[in-house]
Amino acid sequence: MASTQSTRIRRAVQRYAASHDELRGVTDAYVALVTRLLDDAGINYPAVTGRTKSVESFAGKAARRLQGGRLAHPKPLTDITDRVGVRVVTYVLADVDAVAQLLSSQLVVREDRDMGQETADAGRFGYSSRHLLVALDEERAEAGIPTDRPASVQIRTVLQHARAEFEHDVRYKGSVSDEHAPDFDRRFTLAAGLLELADQQFSAIRDRHREELTSPAEAADDDPRISPTDRAAFLAGQFTDAGWSRTDHYAWISGLLLELGISSLSELREVLRDVDVASIEGHMGYRYPPGAVRRLDDALLSVHGDRYVALHGNAHRVGLLRARLGRLTD
Repeated sequence: MASTQSTRIRRAVQRYAASHDELRGVTDAYVALVTRLLDDAGINYPAVTGRTKSVESFAGKAARRLQGGRLAHPKPLTDITDRVGVRVVTYVLADVDAVAQLLSSQLVVREDRDMGQETADAGRFGYSSRHLLVALDEERAEAGIPTDRPASVQIRTVLQHARAEFEHDVRYKGSVSDEHAPDFDRRFTLAAGLLELADQQFSAIRDRHREELTSPAEAADDDPRISPTDRAAFLAGQFTDAGWSRTDHYAWISGLLLELGISSLSELREVLRDVDVASIEGHMGYRYPPGAVRRLDDALLSVHGDRYVALHGNAHRVGLLRARLGRLTD
C-alpha cells in the first residue's frame, strides 16, 4: 500500500513539474485579471502579486500525512488547490472585505475563509488573512486562464502581511527548539494582538479623515490642473460613502477631466450638479463598495456618453466603457 502511494505521489509530482511553465502563465493571467478588476472598481491597494507553487513545495504537500498515516491529499493534482496563488495587500481592514466582495461578484468562488475571524472565534490572536479559492466559468473565460485552473487568493492588510511574512521567514529558516518554542509562540501572539489594534487605528484614522474632508476653495493660479489634495477632498465630499482610490488613479482621472475641458472644481461641480447618483447605482448594481474615482468615472460616463468613451485616456478600455454605458442607458 505504501509503495503504491509513493508511486502515485511520484507520478503526480512529475506531471506537476511538466505543467509548471503553463501554470506560471496562468498565474500571470490571474494577477492581471485581479489587478484589472481592482482598478476598474477603484479600490485602493498597494500591491497585487502572484506565485506559482514550486515543484519542491508541491512534492512536500503531496507527501503530507494526517494522524494515522493517511495522505492529506490523496489526489494531489486536484486536491492541492493553491498551485496558483495571488495575494492582494490593502491598507485597511474595510478594503479586505471590499476586495472579497468584488471578486465574489466577478469570479466563481469555490471557498471563502476568513482566517482572522476563525482565530478570533477561537479566542486567540494569530494569523489573519482572507482566503478565497476562485475560478472562471465558461461565461467569464479569460485568455490564459482555463476553467479548470483555480487560484488561491489571499487578501490581507499591510500589517497582517508583514506579520505573516516575518513569521514564515523565521520559521522557514530553521526549526525552533522545544525549549524556546513557547517563548516564540507567545511573542508572535503578542505581535498579532498589537497589529490588530494598529489595524483598527488605521481604519479609524481613515474614517475620521474622510468625515472631516470638506470641499476645498478654488485655487487662484495659472495651473490648469486640480491639485491632488483638492481632488481627493472634493470626491470624498461628493461621494461620502465611497472608499479611497489609489493615488495614481486620482492623477489619471485628472487627465480625463482636462480632456473634457474641466480644470476647476467649480466646473466639475457644475457637471455633476444634475447627475442622478441613485440612478447610476441602480443601473450599475454595485455588489462591492466602489472607490471614489470609480464613482466619478461612472458619473462622467453618464453625462458625456460616447464622447467620454472616445477620450484618449480611455483608449485602453473602450470595450469596458461601452459595456458600462450600455448598462447606464438600459
